[in-house]
Amino acid sequence: MNLPLHIAGRYLFAKKSHNVINVISAISSVGMAIGTAALILILSVYNGFDRIVGENLSDLDPDIRISAAEGRFFSAGDTALDALFDDGRVDEICLSVQDNVFVSYNGKQGIAVLKGMDGTFGENHSLTKHIIEGEAGFARGEVPLCSIGSSLASSLGAHTWFVSPLELYYPKRGAKISTINPTASLNTVRVWPGSLFSISSDIDSELILSSYDLARQLFGLEDDMVSSLEVKLKSGTSPKKFAESLQIPDTYLIQDRYQQHPAIYKMMKYEKFAIYLILIFVVVIIAFNIFGSMSMLIIEKKEDIATLRALGASDGLVRKTFILEGWLVSLSGLVAGLVVGIGIALLQQRFGIVKMPAGFLVQAYPVVLKAADILWTVLGVGAIGFIISLCSVSKLR
Repeated sequence: MNLPLHIAGRYLFAKKSHNVINVISAISSVGMAIGTAALILILSVYNGFDRIVGENLSDLDPDIRISAAEGRFFSAGDTALDALFDDGRVDEICLSVQDNVFVSYNGKQGIAVLKGMDGTFGENHSLTKHIIEGEAGFARGEVPLCSIGSSLASSLGAHTWFVSPLELYYPKRGAKISTINPTASLNTVRVWPGSLFSISSDIDSELILSSYDLARQLFGLEDDMVSSLEVKLKSGTSPKKFAESLQIPDTYLIQDRYQQHPAIYKMMKYEKFAIYLILIFVVVIIAFNIFGSMSMLIIEKKEDIATLRALGASDGLVRKTFILEGWLVSLSGLVAGLVVGIGIALLQQRFGIVKMPAGFLVQAYPVVLKAADILWTVLGVGAIGFIISLCSVSKLR
């Protein structure tokens, strides 16, 4: 039998002569439970919003993007890329050209990013679910159309039902800027707004999507010139393993979805870590109640301590008993908090009980429960409870 654990368990449930010790111990346990449940729930909700951001970006970004390590454009007909086009794991390869352009619309000007996409932009495209106005497509008969980010469209005053076109400008390749007639040294195209989309604030404020041919015409590129090859992999293929296995010269840059937006994904990780630290700090403050209750318990049990020592108990055994007593208080709160937090998270994940305010992309708060979050919560709260209990025995003489 583990004697210190047995005595600690008796002390935990036994009625104290001073009822205030029971009250403080109960408050400590409940506080640890609330802190634990808050950690599980808030981290799970943050995971849910992370998933939404990732899904929105994945609708725009390919599984693998291949671009030039130096320079803006390269030839898609390079023989070094033949292995990529012949790879059986590849489902589709889209040619893409992208660069900054000057845009003018009904007297309003701005800088935008024009992305020309090869292939169709229709009902089955992953981006169509983000269209908030108009219809998908890069042409209506002979009329060229584009899709504009909602924030950029708002700043320009553009809508799909207006008849005015966007005028896009880009410097002619190798041409010198004329001070007399600057427009003569610029390529220009006119394209009509066909749809508005909303993905994220950064993307919505700068991006214009058009057909590959129109963008290539504006940039003055030859038929096979691209800024990137966007690779869609077959189901079940790991983008990371695919990228590592590609035999492509170092003159090309291979990026999976995470590498295409490193700043965004790093920021999300840092924000989640910061939230975890803040909540752990709250748990530390709550845990000081355990220190108070243990200090009072040690004072109350002086006679018991003297009896144990008279029976031959070492100082180490006595200290271990009270450390375990404090730790049991925190662990009882930890277990209760895990049950409550995981239960509420699963209910929200399944039924969406708590709704989001109107105007958001989702109706209920998104929740994604991860085993890693549960593990870090258990480790963090358990360690805090143990350290506080360890500190409380400094009162023991």
